[in-house]
Amino acid sequence: MDTIKSTVIEVVLAVLPVTVFVVILQLMLKLPLTVMMQFLVGAVLVTVGLILFLLGVHLGLLEVGEATGAALPKIGKVWIVVLFGFLFGFVVTVAEPDVRVLATQVDAVSGGAISKNLLIGSVGLGVAVFVGLALLRVVLGVPLKYLLYASYGLVFLLASLTPAEYAVVSLDAGGVTTGPMTVPFVIALGVGVASVLGGRSTSADGFGYVALGSVGSIIAVLVLGVIYG
Repeated sequence: MDTIKSTVIEVVLAVLPVTVFVVILQLMLKLPLTVMMQFLVGAVLVTVGLILFLLGVHLGLLEVGEATGAALPKIGKVWIVVLFGFLFGFVVTVAEPDVRVLATQVDAVSGGAISKNLLIGSVGLGVAVFVGLALLRVVLGVPLKYLLYASYGLVFLLASLTPAEYAVVSLDAGGVTTGPMTVPFVIALGVGVASVLGGRSTSADGFGYVALGSVGSIIAVLVLGVIYG
């Protein structure tokens, strides 16, 4: 019940300011009443949907993510840990609502030049590769900063070779991969892996996955730009 209560309060505090602001705009600008009613209905649906979604994340995704991360290193094979990190990274990114919204908008604006499925698949693949690298980093004890330096160096290099429209989409892609589906699961997976590796710091090795996953999606879109642009 405490989880339900805190989730409801969190969602209401997130949605209420936007709702109040739009109502004030309605009083000032006299927007069409039909549009306003649609917005209010949508706000209610968003509130209910987010409450159910976040409850599912707290009760299901976080638990299974951490349990999976703790169980994988016990197998004793590095390639299995990396493979499952790759697969989990791809699956949760493809299921991420923010990624699908971005892909739909880009498909519509570009007239199909950057198709929805191609963008979703590319972003998912980019995140998957870098989540796998993040797990490998923990196993091998490589400092996170070296991977970030190399990754962003590659971003700047690819950005110089990519058409401008792909560059801006890539930055948005990096943002949408930090959504409510990907972040909880990936972080829980990382904390689980770090918690069972002897001599490692859970706080140091259990985080950084979102940063690497985000840059992975940026690189994936930039590579699309190099290929198709």
